[in-house]
Amino acid sequence: MLFTREALDRIASGAADLAFRSWRRPAVRPGTRLRTAVGLIEVTAVEPVAPDAVTARDARRAGYPDRAALLADQRAGDDRRLYRVTLRPAGADPRTALREDTALGPEALAEIVAVLDGIDARSTRGPWTRTVLGLLHDHPATRAADLAARADRDTLPFKADVRRLKEHGLTESLDTGYRLSPRGERVWRHLRERDGDGGPRA
Repeated sequence: MLFTREALDRIASGAADLAFRSWRRPAVRPGTRLRTAVGLIEVTAVEPVAPDAVTARDARRAGYPDRAALLADQRAGDDRRLYRVTLRPAGADPRTALREDTALGPEALAEIVAVLDGIDARSTRGPWTRTVLGLLHDHPATRAADLAARADRDTLPFKADVRRLKEHGLTESLDTGYRLSPRGERVWRHLRERDGDGGPRA
């Protein structure tokens, strides 16, 4: 599920606890935890609902001024069904604390390098983790499309690469582009010290 930042802020503050989506099939289920810019959001219920059963109170709980605005915002299609999704804040994204953790001794650094080496070893296109880390180090807050071009990658696969490194607390998203997290900077310095230049990058 995708949310605007305004919608996320309402959910995080408790001002909204519902979302409505027109889906061919549910994209989430109860218990799903969504990692967002405001932390974790948990899905507690997913229920099909007839459009005429949506109430004015439902609309307000989903952040809309009225039910007409809510229904007008849904995707149309005979193969789609409207779902009512109940949400609640579920704490901080664990990656947030991880990316701030720079207290990395030799063993921790070796473990992270081993993870990066494993990702590269399993890649069907060859090693890429150092290239992406280097690009984000050298070109923070740069459009993803421009970074992807420097790496000779299409934009969407490049974004997936950055997200994969984000899972390990090494990168963070900005309004435009990305940057290395404090943890990522520490790992990058270690790679530079160990390998001389941290590996190839554009």
